[in-house]
Amino acid sequence: MKAFEKLQEAAAVEWQRFSCENQARILVGSATCGRAAGALSVLEAFSTELEKHGLHEKVMLSEVGCLGLCHAEVLVEIKGLDGRSVLYQKVDARSVPRIVKSHLIDGEPSSRKALAIMSDGPHNGLPTFAELPFVRHQVKIVLRNCGIIDPTNIDHYIARGGYSGLIRSLSIEPDEVIEEMVSSGLRGRGGAGFPTGRKWGLASEAAGEDKYVICNADEGDPGAFMDRSVLESDPQSVLEGMLVAGYAIGSRFGYVYCRDEYPLAIERLQTAIAQMREKGLLGEDILGSGFSFDIKIKRGAGAFVCGEETALMASVEGRRGMPMPKPPFPAVSGLFHKPTCINNVETLASVSAIMERGPDWYSTYGTEQSRGTKTFALTGKINNAGLIEVPMGISLRTIIEDIGGGIPDDRQFKAVQTGGPSGGCIPAELLDLPVDYEHLREAGSIMGSGGMVVMDEQSCMVDVSRYFVTFTENESCGKCVPCRMGTQHVLNILTEITEGRGNAAQIEQLNKIGDTMRRASLCGLGQTAPNPVLSTLRFFGDEYRAHVEEKKCPAGVCRSMVTFTINAETCTGCRACSMSCPVEGISGEKKTPHKIDQLVCIQCGSCRDVCHFDAVLVD
Repeated sequence: MKAFEKLQEAAAVEWQRFSCENQARILVGSATCGRAAGALSVLEAFSTELEKHGLHEKVMLSEVGCLGLCHAEVLVEIKGLDGRSVLYQKVDARSVPRIVKSHLIDGEPSSRKALAIMSDGPHNGLPTFAELPFVRHQVKIVLRNCGIIDPTNIDHYIARGGYSGLIRSLSIEPDEVIEEMVSSGLRGRGGAGFPTGRKWGLASEAAGEDKYVICNADEGDPGAFMDRSVLESDPQSVLEGMLVAGYAIGSRFGYVYCRDEYPLAIERLQTAIAQMREKGLLGEDILGSGFSFDIKIKRGAGAFVCGEETALMASVEGRRGMPMPKPPFPAVSGLFHKPTCINNVETLASVSAIMERGPDWYSTYGTEQSRGTKTFALTGKINNAGLIEVPMGISLRTIIEDIGGGIPDDRQFKAVQTGGPSGGCIPAELLDLPVDYEHLREAGSIMGSGGMVVMDEQSCMVDVSRYFVTFTENESCGKCVPCRMGTQHVLNILTEITEGRGNAAQIEQLNKIGDTMRRASLCGLGQTAPNPVLSTLRFFGDEYRAHVEEKKCPAGVCRSMVTFTINAETCTGCRACSMSCPVEGISGEKKTPHKIDQLVCIQCGSCRDVCHFDAVLVD
């Protein structure tokens, strides 16, 4: 297609200017994680410093998206005038003058914050980026451009293969595109893992000329930020996936449903859509192909239940976001009662890559029933928190110990919760469990959208369950009784147990209510809401029994059941505990053992959190 070839030629020129060896440049990771760590002040500091030394015309300064190493933000990649490129970690505005002088003026990369080498050439003792433990087990398909391109420049995306998948799709029949999706083995990355090709096939076969494609970007799980990072770092990959889906099912219009709490993601989407129109990649008769498609952004108000597809469609229509019974399924009767195909951000970003490189390439990753890769937001009690993408079938141990770098302060791994508030908690004895749809389901959890929260020995699993049920109870739309009343009853029981008022009979009640909710709730929120409780009852029943029988919290978390004291033999008198105590309940001279006033102590645990000598004891 000649029109696209011209776009590629122009993009190649722009990419050459951005990435050529002779171009010195500074790339600052400025997605939400980076901005929270101070990326915008770092950008300003670099701009000021380059101007000061007369380097502003020689060195390109640009924002990029998220490389995934959230624990190391602010991340800055600097390529000097000699072509050597170094990735710096935990950069702040104060360190910018030293880095500029060392790397760009003296020609010797600064070692104080250097993390890895990003280019060929002398390593000076630094590992390459690919050798980093956080990186070496990953396979980046969805995240292929994140942290590498300027997400506000469509030419960067095109130069790296972007929209080649769309052009390839337009060169074959729609049913052939669907067959390629089936052949790839791609399953929906939004929760249940329904095969993408089958979903598209149902929508394609549905009667009616008007059909819709929806990108579900309503990411509401606590601790999850996969969709946000992709939209902020590489929005074009998702929008291209929507175009391919639209062509495959015979749709001319699509919505991106994104929660309003993601302002940067929405801003990047708006920029990307405007650039697509300018390049002829959106609207009527795209690149002269005869295929027409348009996209509109719909901002969600932040209701967790709107991640469920029927509630999402109700919200798009301007109604209250509440689930509807199925069938009919959206592929037959969805938005405005028209056939509708709903895929999430990660699924659509995978689609654009599959159509560019082919289904056989994609299916070489993963397992027989769970093909490809999966992104996860790795958070909690973990050294290397961040955004990762790994092949399906990788073990939890590899993710937590190798990629995640293990548990801080040499504490013991206790559990990992996958699938957000609808997922389950997997214990240490299942650390070698392969991460795919089937094995997670057998363990009482789900893949979900990709949240992965790690817990250590100081995490109380009863309290963890209470936390997640508090979230789902608050987010329940209240339409069906099993979810509305079930979450309330479960939360009340867990609250009584964690406050020392529980009894043994309530443990069986939790099992019964949870089973009822699974079987009878209207939508996935209610059906999976008891998962954290049922999985912790299964694997951590001894903690529940300790709470109700001994009135004791083994982890020392539940305030009503703990007493904090200080071991005089190990206390060094560093005063960290006394300075952190919110009620000034700890006394003692510097370098002498301290003491907790039990009449004042509110059992908040802050003293234990800050003590580096394990001198704070929990009774």
